[in-house]
Amino acid sequence: MPRPYLLFTQHGWADTNQSMMALATALTAKDEAQIMAPCLDYAMTWLRIAPLIDQVETLATATLAQQPELPLRIVGHSMGGLIWLEVLNRHPDWWDRVDFLVLVASPVGGADLGRILDPLKVGLGVAADLGKDRRPLAGRIAAAINTLTIAGDIDGGSDGTITVESTRVPNAQFVYLPGLSHAAMRCHPQVIEHIQDFWAGKRLSEPLIPHPLVNRLRQIPGMTDAHLRDFARSTPWHTFTDGTSIHLWRSPFGIDHVFLASAQGDCLYAGYVGWLHGEDLRRSLDALRGEPELLEKPIL
Repeated sequence: MPRPYLLFTQHGWADTNQSMMALATALTAKDEAQIMAPCLDYAMTWLRIAPLIDQVETLATATLAQQPELPLRIVGHSMGGLIWLEVLNRHPDWWDRVDFLVLVASPVGGADLGRILDPLKVGLGVAADLGKDRRPLAGRIAAAINTLTIAGDIDGGSDGTITVESTRVPNAQFVYLPGLSHAAMRCHPQVIEHIQDFWAGKRLSEPLIPHPLVNRLRQIPGMTDAHLRDFARSTPWHTFTDGTSIHLWRSPFGIDHVFLASAQGDCLYAGYVGWLHGEDLRRSLDALRGEPELLEKPIL
């Protein structure tokens, strides 16, 4: 019989807690668990994320103080996962109490929709918060806490709201569920099954260790994760000593896309930069091509 635990489930942007409460109930049907599924103010989810983080942090702090002996499990959908990353960043002292962290359809690398709506990062509502790249933070947390990320895909690279690529987290296990939309993943039987398997200790995938060139591409100013489906439209630009290659494609709207392909021709990464960063992309790629020992040294 599993030991009792606290389960926090958190909904995201433009949502209520109904689906996450249903998810929590299904997940804990055979367990002795105390469920916390905060319902954030719907209107506030359209504004900024900071007050939402404060709200969840306050509730979690009180709950953990009341139940000092119980371990913690966390499941966040979409922005709910981002909220919990920020809460955990504020409380590394909680990390030892967290048995599992599950991020369902969370744009950890930054939501492309958020960056489209706020390209200059001036703080246009919650768009700027959703477009932020939290991958380094998530990677540090996943190195200390058992973490699973789950992504859906309905159009060859996204769940209709966020890209598959934006959900990947270094050091975390990863589950890919084709055919599931962003909204459907809040309480879908496949999602429930994979979370329960993860909690049971089953290895769903090897922890993600990104190719060093992926890290370098992500560091280019303005780089945003893109659909893998457009890889087929790209043309080779440069091949490195290990056989990996960079491919380029410009969309009909003049948006520059870059892809990294393995030696076997599989797409390892897809990204794009807006008009403001086209020159940054060209300079950065020329610099990469000019480093003959690029793959022989660690890239942080």
